[in-house]
Amino acid sequence: MMHLVISCALIFIVAVTMTMVGKGGGNFYVVILAIAGIPMHQAAATGQFILFAASVAAMIVFQKNKAVSWPLAFLVGGLTAVAALGGGYFSHLFSGFTLKLIFAGMLAAAGAVMLMPVSEKKHTEKAQPFGTLVLNSGEDRYWINLWIAVPATLLTGFGSGMVGVSGGSFLVPLMVVACGVSMHKAVGTSSTLIAAIAFMGFAGHAAQGDFNPQWALPLAVMTVLGGIIGGKFALNTKPKYLKPVFAFTNWLAAVFMVINALYSQGGI
Repeated sequence: MMHLVISCALIFIVAVTMTMVGKGGGNFYVVILAIAGIPMHQAAATGQFILFAASVAAMIVFQKNKAVSWPLAFLVGGLTAVAALGGGYFSHLFSGFTLKLIFAGMLAAAGAVMLMPVSEKKHTEKAQPFGTLVLNSGEDRYWINLWIAVPATLLTGFGSGMVGVSGGSFLVPLMVVACGVSMHKAVGTSSTLIAAIAFMGFAGHAAQGDFNPQWALPLAVMTVLGGIIGGKFALNTKPKYLKPVFAFTNWLAAVFMVINALYSQGGI
C-alpha cells in the first residue's frame, strides 16, 4: 500500500511537470512503477494507460483555451506515425547500447533547438513560394515551409519509433522551430498526439492481459489531476519560461540515459 501511495505522489509531480512542456512522461512513469516492484509488462501497460489519462485531461484544458491545432495534429501525427513504423522496423540493426546513446543525443539536440531564437516572420496574402502550406487554426494562420517541416517531421518520427518513445520530447521543438507554431499551441497539440499514441500502446498491452486496475485506476486519477494543473500552468506561463524548462528536462533525461547505457555495459 505504501508503494502505491509513494508512486501516486511521484507520478502526480511528473504529470504536472511533463504536461506543462508538452511531453508525455511515459518513460518516467514506467521507471517509477518498475522501482515500485510492478512487473515490466504491467508497468508498461499501466504507464501507457495513465499517460493517456493525463494527455486527455491536458488536451481538454488546451482545447478549451483554443490551444490545439487540429490541422497540424493530423499533419504531424500522420507523418510521424508512418516514419515511426519504419524506425521500429529498422531498430534491430542497432544494439540496445547504441539506441540509448541515439536517444540521449536526440534529447540533447531537441533541448538545444528549443532555445534557438525563432523570428516572427510577417506574411502577406500574396502567393507563397512553392512548398508552402497555409494552415488555419481558429484565429491563427501558419505558413509552413514543407521543405523544412516534412523532413524534420519524418526524422522525428523515425527516431522516436526506433527508440520506442511517444515523441513528446521532440514534437514540441519540431512544431515551434520547423512549423513556426506558438509555444502554447505546440504544447497543446503535442498533448493531443501523445494521447492518441498512448491509447494505441495501451490497447496493445491490454490485449495481452497486462492491465492491472488496482494500480492503474488510482494512478490515473493522479495523472488526470496533474494533466489539468499542468495544462493550466502552461497556459499561464510565458513561453520564454517554458522553453528553458523543456530544454532542462530534456538534458536531464539525456544524462540519465547515458548513465544507464554506460551502467548496462559495465562502464560505471
